[in-house]
Amino acid sequence: MATAFNPKTDIPDLTGKVIFITGGTAGLGAEATYQLAVHNPARIYISGRNAKRAAVVIKKVEELGSKSTVHFIELDQGKVSSVKAATERFVAQESQLDILIANGGIMAVPAGLSSDGYEVQFGVNHMGHAMLVKHLLPLLQRTAEKPGSDVRIIFLTSLGFQFARKGIAYDTLKTTQDAAVLGLWIRYGQSKLANIWYARELAKRYPSITSISVHPGVTKTDLVGQLSLANRLFVYATNIGSMVEPHEGAYNMCWAVGVDKAKLQNGHMYEPVGKATKRLDAKPFNDDEAAEKLWTWTERELGAS
Repeated sequence: MATAFNPKTDIPDLTGKVIFITGGTAGLGAEATYQLAVHNPARIYISGRNAKRAAVVIKKVEELGSKSTVHFIELDQGKVSSVKAATERFVAQESQLDILIANGGIMAVPAGLSSDGYEVQFGVNHMGHAMLVKHLLPLLQRTAEKPGSDVRIIFLTSLGFQFARKGIAYDTLKTTQDAAVLGLWIRYGQSKLANIWYARELAKRYPSITSISVHPGVTKTDLVGQLSLANRLFVYATNIGSMVEPHEGAYNMCWAVGVDKAKLQNGHMYEPVGKATKRLDAKPFNDDEAAEKLWTWTERELGAS
């Protein structure tokens, strides 16, 4: 369980590192910011839509006595144009990026569409991060070319990917997909499966960068708190005795930031804390062709944007 990890002693010195955390203004992203900041990275960038929340995070980092600077970048993950603008602002002021944590996301929300017309959970959880990666890849690659570099992309996924037993429904991704029983969970699972497959393809296509996905554990954050009563009860009932506090939910991504690179298998998924999952061994989840199809489809959708 998460308690086997101690962020004070198990995260190494991060001096000189530049870190970008999506959804870093609250929840697990904020917790990861606190835990990483005290290990001396040069700069941490946190993205989100709420500047006031970001200010609270930045103030707390200062109160922790960290010498790292934390910067806020406004970014709406459900809007490709916002993601592109955010990456342009970031690249204009940074010459390196060592760690990208694709943390921000939504869970089991009512049926809807993102600003760009995708099923909303897929639009935010996958397309937003895919756009981010697309525009930050040149900088990530340049950083990876430096002697002694160790560049990582860490996607937050979820065991909820197992709801997507039929894979990704490409034919209806530009609809609300509001048809099936447990539909909001199937839609969520589809977006989390996409995170896993996208990390796998990145590892294959850009081997100089370590790209993995991590499950944080079922965590008591606003993602659960904002669910309907019926869905909160569903989460609680199916995770009796296994839910963790927000600071523990950040452990697995912080482990992924600091663990010896030799202990990571590029493209794999890890459960808390640092355990390579075996849940992807069977189809439809262990499917290299499906992962490649997702990459091709995503590249086509993003096009020249």
